[in-house]
Amino acid sequence: MTEDIYDIAIVGAGAVGISAALAFARDGFKTVLVGGLDARRDGRTVALLNGSVRFLEALDVWPAISAEAAPLETMRIIDDTGSLFRPPPVAFTSREIGLDAFGWNIENATLVEKLTAAAKDYDCLTLLAQQATGFEVDEAAASITLVTGETLKAHLVVAADGRNSKLREIAGIEVKTWSYPQSAVTAILAHERDHRETSTEFHTRHGPFTLVPLPGRRSSLVWVTSSEDAQRLAALDDTALARAIERQAQSLLGAMRIDGPRGLVPMSGLSVSRFQSPRMALVGEAAHVFPPIGAQGLNLGFRDVASLRDAVVDAHDNGHEPGVDETLRQYQRGRDLDVRLRSAAVDGLNRTLLSGMIPADFLRGAGLLAISNIGPLRRVVMKEGVLPHVGAPRLMQGVAA
Repeated sequence: MTEDIYDIAIVGAGAVGISAALAFARDGFKTVLVGGLDARRDGRTVALLNGSVRFLEALDVWPAISAEAAPLETMRIIDDTGSLFRPPPVAFTSREIGLDAFGWNIENATLVEKLTAAAKDYDCLTLLAQQATGFEVDEAAASITLVTGETLKAHLVVAADGRNSKLREIAGIEVKTWSYPQSAVTAILAHERDHRETSTEFHTRHGPFTLVPLPGRRSSLVWVTSSEDAQRLAALDDTALARAIERQAQSLLGAMRIDGPRGLVPMSGLSVSRFQSPRMALVGEAAHVFPPIGAQGLNLGFRDVASLRDAVVDAHDNGHEPGVDETLRQYQRGRDLDVRLRSAAVDGLNRTLLSGMIPADFLRGAGLLAISNIGPLRRVVMKEGVLPHVGAPRLMQGVAA
């Protein structure tokens, strides 16, 4: 392995890592994906917003994914905080901004399976189901040490190895972490009534309670609540939990039953001081972690990959190999503002729900009323939510080349 120098080495075989491998292999770069593939089902889904759909279309994997996903044509928000400034329910429809759907909801494990199947079709993509234990850099390339003791070299290493990233630690990139007094209960549900392709989010005093459509009369649940209450809910049997969910959902979808795996996820956040170091770029949860609110997490990770791909292609067009400093500086510029604004927005919404302070309730209620009633503002917010237009990577603009 030491004699073989790859253009790109990706460490981490989750959805973000595999999509990075596909993006670079699609462009003809000699690529290796390092990591064990994990498709465990834990009741978690992802709403792939319009920008991510365009990205996956460009990678030629969308037809296989869409067959297992449900469209999100309407997004409904209901204030269930009991606030004095509680606004009326508001609904946003994708047709208002010229889209068939804001996005598509699919189980995480199914998404990973479909991406993995596509990765096996590229001759220039090598899959190594091993763990990386070391990382070194010299002027010509980076070296990755595998758990077997073997090493491989690459001009650029992409760290997609999650929130506890080993590569980020070795590179000495500083991180800031924080936690919330909350956990998320996740589950797959079957229900009596049609969801009508509508995602419903109840804002409660302990966090958002969100039901997102799946194919058929099924939905996924993300119930963010206090850590103590989440532990209590997680301890219930399927029948009792389904009744609790139905009550919290105000019987909106009728009788419910648990129809898949369940999960319990403590709420936490992570940010990094920088998104790159010599011959390394951070993507996905190696670069940012925040609560599962607003469907931003994995979509942000896909934007990381598409943005890094743009920087690498630009370097190649100028006669440079992928790991040059200018490539990494361009990537840093492209991600810094986007990630920090999204992280701040999600953190701010979550904290206003928890605060219970009258000024915070007033601002949140007034903001929702303004978005609901002011047409141009409403459309701008919807468009920015599903596909940021300022600095959007090329593969998310429908540009396949």
